[in-house]
Amino acid sequence: MLQLRGGGGEPVILDRVLLSHGVASLPPNNIGAGMLTTVLAGPDGRVRRLTVRSSATDSATVTCEGPRPQAPEARWWLEQAAKMLRLEDDLTPFYELAAADQELAWVAAGAGRMLAAPTVFEEVVKTICTTNCSWAATERMVKALVETLGTAGEDGRRTFPTAEQMAQATPSVYRELVRAGYRARYLLECAQIVASGTVTLEELRDPELPDEEVERRLLFLPGVGPYAVSHLMLTALGRYHRLVLDSWTLPTWAKLSGAPADAHAVEARFASFGRYRGLAFWMYLTEHWTESQLE
Repeated sequence: MLQLRGGGGEPVILDRVLLSHGVASLPPNNIGAGMLTTVLAGPDGRVRRLTVRSSATDSATVTCEGPRPQAPEARWWLEQAAKMLRLEDDLTPFYELAAADQELAWVAAGAGRMLAAPTVFEEVVKTICTTNCSWAATERMVKALVETLGTAGEDGRRTFPTAEQMAQATPSVYRELVRAGYRARYLLECAQIVASGTVTLEELRDPELPDEEVERRLLFLPGVGPYAVSHLMLTALGRYHRLVLDSWTLPTWAKLSGAPADAHAVEARFASFGRYRGLAFWMYLTEHWTESQLE
């Protein structure tokens, strides 16, 4: 059982976390009403399906298929669920700012928390697969990566591939099976860099690491540019100062606000949110489609 409270004791609404951003729905994740399932290799190497399901307004149940795990392993599965739900993050400073903003006051009831992947490497790969393509193409590429390179469990479900698994694949896998286009080289090289230990991506979750250093390390990775950095900072790393400005966010901003699809107008609107301005912008953009899925 997980208590749905953030690092500062603030409320967490599970459905809003699960619907927080599109990348969260990509394989091996599957998101339904009040429920997340994903596929992970546990501490013993056994591949299991992890399920997080609403059980009450302030808690969620966590289960993994197969034999009941012993206490140490059971704790590990709970920790994975808590990490994906970002329960350690304290959003109370953001909620204080949002409560004073008429258009964003609704967020303080328990929204704004981004669903994370089990590893930063998974986040990076999925983000690369969102660049310069349709959402259908992103879904196809990520599904192919999982089905081609992930580790299979007894029921055939597969994990997201590790950096080592992706680094060992041949270029033709990315070109012909994943059909990643120009991203094929980036995906392979990124995996090789991470697998070699040249960059340790999990260190980027350390809150003591300066934002500038996080950005520098991300930009070192093939296929990661300014858009990908902004997206990863927001959705994967809990660093909310950068605004995601792209071909979806700017037109959506213009449609909702009636203001020009201009980065300066966006920056001016959310400047009062300081280090949370990127998160405030994202919540402004996604309230309507989140609400439509919660109905």
